[in-house]
Amino acid sequence: MDTPIADFVRAYQRADMARLHMPGHKGRGSLGCEGLDISEVNGADALYEAEGIIARSEENASRIFGSAATLYSTEGSSQCIRAMLRLVTAKRPRGARPVILAARNAHKAFVYAAALLDFDIIWLPAEGEGDSLCSQILRPERLEKALTALPAPPAAVYVTSPDYLGGQADISAMAEICHRHGTLLAVDNAHGAYLHFLPAPAHPLDLGADICCDSAHKTLPVLTGGAYLHIGKNAPADFCPGAKAAMALFGSTSPSYLTLSSLDLCNKYLAVGFREKLAATLVLVEQTRRRIENRGWHLLPSDPLRLTLAAPVNSSGTALAHRLRDRGVECEFSDPDFLVLMATPENPTRDFSRLLEALGENGCLRYRRPPRPAVPGERIMSVRQALLAPHRSIPAEKALGRVCAGPSVSCPPAVPIAVPGELICTRAAALFEYYGIKTVDVVCDGEFQAKS
Repeated sequence: MDTPIADFVRAYQRADMARLHMPGHKGRGSLGCEGLDISEVNGADALYEAEGIIARSEENASRIFGSAATLYSTEGSSQCIRAMLRLVTAKRPRGARPVILAARNAHKAFVYAAALLDFDIIWLPAEGEGDSLCSQILRPERLEKALTALPAPPAAVYVTSPDYLGGQADISAMAEICHRHGTLLAVDNAHGAYLHFLPAPAHPLDLGADICCDSAHKTLPVLTGGAYLHIGKNAPADFCPGAKAAMALFGSTSPSYLTLSSLDLCNKYLAVGFREKLAATLVLVEQTRRRIENRGWHLLPSDPLRLTLAAPVNSSGTALAHRLRDRGVECEFSDPDFLVLMATPENPTRDFSRLLEALGENGCLRYRRPPRPAVPGERIMSVRQALLAPHRSIPAEKALGRVCAGPSVSCPPAVPIAVPGELICTRAAALFEYYGIKTVDVVCDGEFQAKS
């Protein structure tokens, strides 16, 4: 497996050129990596007009993942989410407003995309006992019912899988339902780039999704911001030729060549021995899972590289995170109810030993159950209208009955409690308090009347 981007960047560093071009550090600096940080010099290709080393590297990635096309992002899955929604909403009937059917636990990048692209969202309400702010598993029968009830197919069904707690949707069944109803399946697979390399491949593309994104940096050895947009082999024919333009619409014209090089080198990593490394790590994670459970802790079902602990009723996920941190273990995410730990083959065995030692025994057999997510409030204006309207920040306890103007949950988990354009309902107000949200952006008085 060749690595054309990384090879070019290293050769440029060795050439010791007089760098009378950007960036301003000129290959020198205190970080030590500046010599590899270049711009689009001669021969370096251009991310959104790729026909040289970047095009070759992306073709390598496409072959590895089995896609019709794979495109690089240096701005995370957020850029890929916007691009894939641009592609799917362009397929709507001429003159019709684009509509996306989505589960409520979507990342706020999805909400921002709705504002930028001005599409409508039909939210699928939470229905399961285990549904929470971060995790809402869309069941195939619920999807079937929702699609059957619509007067026309939406532009796409949008699913987050795995979600932040590691919950996984039945992508195969959902793809079959979507295609039977004449719509597309788009998947936010930010947390699941590795799923293609399982003994039984479980990547959305393997299971029938039309288009998806992966945050390579979340579970693969890629620098922060490195991500993929994958187009399935059965996706509409115009997706591949239109994908670069869709990515360029939302991307910087100064992509990081450090991040591009790491994506490039990851191809070789995935092609040579990764499946074996992953298999060994899966065994280690499963052993750790059993040992944690044997010590009295409750673990949620999750994707294979994640350990999601339900906090006991006499503690919290946040308190557990502090406990681990004091003992030299940093988690991925915590909130009142959960603690999330993410592993990859790059974790040495001693990391798992340190985790077990830091957790210790749990003598409380009852665990916290999160509150149900908020039901969608009455829609007063579109997401775009609300996000662009004059707004102000007010104390969360005074937000009941006001029109939400922006997502209010930080990243992680970046799952909005209330969505812009909705009236903030009683349950949303209660969730603000539960999750410690102090202020909420609301549309200024009088604005929504003018927009309605």
